[in-house]
Amino acid sequence: MATSLPMNAAAMGFAMPPEWAPQQAIWLSWPVADERHWAGQKRDLMGRKFAEIAAAISRFETVRINSAADSHATIRQLCAEAKADLAQVELFDHPNNDVWCRDHGPIFVKHGETGEVAVVDWGFNAWGGKFPPWDLDDAIPRRVAESLGMKRFEGGMILEGGAIEINSVGQLLTTEAVLLNPNRNPHLSRSDMETLLRNGLGVKEILWLKSGIEGDDTDGHIDDLVRFVSDEAMLACVEKDRSSPNHVVLAHNFDTLREFRKTTGGPFDLIEMPMPEACEVPGWRLPVLPASYVNYLLVNGGVIVPQFRQKKNDERALDIIREIFPQREVVGIDCLDLVEEGGTLHCISQQQPA
Repeated sequence: MATSLPMNAAAMGFAMPPEWAPQQAIWLSWPVADERHWAGQKRDLMGRKFAEIAAAISRFETVRINSAADSHATIRQLCAEAKADLAQVELFDHPNNDVWCRDHGPIFVKHGETGEVAVVDWGFNAWGGKFPPWDLDDAIPRRVAESLGMKRFEGGMILEGGAIEINSVGQLLTTEAVLLNPNRNPHLSRSDMETLLRNGLGVKEILWLKSGIEGDDTDGHIDDLVRFVSDEAMLACVEKDRSSPNHVVLAHNFDTLREFRKTTGGPFDLIEMPMPEACEVPGWRLPVLPASYVNYLLVNGGVIVPQFRQKKNDERALDIIREIFPQREVVGIDCLDLVEEGGTLHCISQQQPA
């Protein structure tokens, strides 16, 4: 049974590991069959798409899935059809409202000496109340902690996992457009939030960018903009097309990244990741979809990378990631239908440290 504790996980020796640290599992929240998600036939495709993603992950490590119990038989069948390693697929009776497990799921922390893993339970309000209801999603971290018998710390504010990016030396990247947005925590100052991030995740320094890419329902999550690839280097999106609405934003972000310093001193090594061409769906609620190649997922021994049916751009992104992670197998997955709802592989997943 999970134990609920006060907010300061760091004071008890816990910190959030980087995504490249060894993992126990990847968590997903399965698509719910209702009218809020995707349009027409694409809604029927999403179960198979999630099964394809689960199958890819299962080649590297365990996949743990949040979903209501009455959907488990269907999920297992879809995963079998996708040739998932079913011994690596674990289903949990954790009903959910939506699929974005990076944002509503548990953020795991690990004790620096004992290796114990615990859950930090941050509040979730569907990116500032945009997509109700979110009550089941908000309960997912507590349910996960209870199912796994883990300690659970209260985070003390609204925070989505896609809003933060962490390395192994206590540096955290985020954006003002999300964390300082009054639709999340209007009662908290920037200083208050930094204190809660330090207490909840064991970080030592918060590095702030301004804003995010066009079409991002989240107001500007960091995992569509830039990722730590080591403690010395970052992979950052760039847009060379001056007519793109992302050109100015990403250029400003890149200039800001140049000003950040490693804990060992000196600037970070910055690697450019070109954006895909604009992904558009006529008549859809998002005129430009928030498609980004840095929304990849690291797994044990692998990297799973979103693809957008742009052969040249997709291959270029895979080549860049292969060069960054030469010891990992790089797997591309078509995410064009998935990104219609606002995110891809990193957005739908959450890693549990080993």
